This record gives sequence, structure tokens and C-alpha cells, in this order.
Amino acid sequence: MHDFSQAMALALTMIATLDAGLIKIVGLSLRVSLTAVAAATLIGLPLGAAVAALSFPGRRAVAILLNTMMGLPPVVVGLVVYLLLSRSGPFGVLGLLFTPTAMIVAQTVMIVPIVASLSRQTVEDLLIEYDDLLRVTGTGPFRTLATLLAEARWSLVTTVLAGFGRASAEVGAVMIVGGNIEHVTRVMTTAIALETSKGDLPMALALGLVLMTLSLAVNLTASLLKETGGRA
Repeated sequence: MHDFSQAMALALTMIATLDAGLIKIVGLSLRVSLTAVAAATLIGLPLGAAVAALSFPGRRAVAILLNTMMGLPPVVVGLVVYLLLSRSGPFGVLGLLFTPTAMIVAQTVMIVPIVASLSRQTVEDLLIEYDDLLRVTGTGPFRTLATLLAEARWSLVTTVLAGFGRASAEVGAVMIVGGNIEHVTRVMTTAIALETSKGDLPMALALGLVLMTLSLAVNLTASLLKETGGRA
């Protein structure tokens, strides 16, 4: 117990004094996750809305595929991205493996199905209310998607936050494609695993506290936005 208390005290000190190593890891984690979430949002929101509101061949298959991919193990995603970016892979010439870009790609692949599936459900629920109006006014497909996405904006923000929460807590895929290289691809989750195995509990606890704080902030923000959307 004494060792744990001492480690916790050191962890809090590292956070309070903005330890340089800690800040570097947290900064890279946020850069990777936020970039991945932005890319997944640009892909997932229109995709989910299109599956919900438009009729096209294979629509049901796409919906089933998105739901299935929500449960993909991160290590499988990491392995697939690794094979694609490795020297013998189709994109090996780009030299992206073991870089933050590779981690962003892996996280984006994981988040897109989450954002698309949740937004599809949100838009489907909204379409019950707006379907007749959109048909009567003869709104085109692109205008329909824009209208539905705009009306569902509060719920969709919580969807994006859910994607960020998933990205920031992921370890398997980013470990495989990033390599957990110090000062290059070491993010909070991979650093926690490494520091714990090394016995460096203060750093592991400090990173864990930051990660838990981010998770709490995301959940509180999502809850507040949901209440705001309900009153709007």
C-alpha cells in the first residue's frame, strides 16, 4: 500500500508540474485520435445517413457490414493495416508503417463503422418524422442528407464523441502499426502497457489518470449535449 501511495503521489506531481515526457505522450495521443475522429466523421456521417435515407442496390448488405465491423477486434484491424502498409503490401511504397499516420489510418478504420452505424440509426429515427415532408417537397438526395444531418446534429455530436472515446482508449491496433516507438509513436495506451511492464508505476498511473479524465470529460460532454438536443 505504501508503494502504491508513493507512486500515486509521484503521478500527481508529474501531472501538476506538466512533466515533459508525459505531455509529449498525451499530445501525440490527442493528435492521432482527433485526426482519426475527424476523418471518420467526414466518412461515417454521410455514409450512415445515406444508408438510412437513400435506396440503392446492396443497401441492406452495407448496413449489416457496418454493424458487423463495429465489433471487429482492434488487433485484426491493426494486422490488416499492417499488411497493407508493410513493404510487401500495396501501400508499402509510401513508407507509412510505424508512423503516427499509420496509427491514424488504423483508428479511422475502427471508428468509421461506429460513426456510420450510430448515425444511420439516428437518421432512421428522424426519417420517421421527416419522410413525408421530404417526399412532398421533392427534395433531392444530397439536400435530403444535408437536412437530416443538420436536424440530428446534437445526437450526431454525441456519436462523434463516442468515436473519440473508442479511439483514445485503443491499444491493440496502434501497437501493431505504430510499434510504440519512444518520441515517435508512443501514445497513452501503449505507454501505460509498457511502463506497467517495466514497473514504472508513477508514469503509468499519471497517464491512466489523464486518460480517465479525458474519458470522463467526453461522457459528460455527450450527456450535456444530449440534454441540450432534447430541449431544442
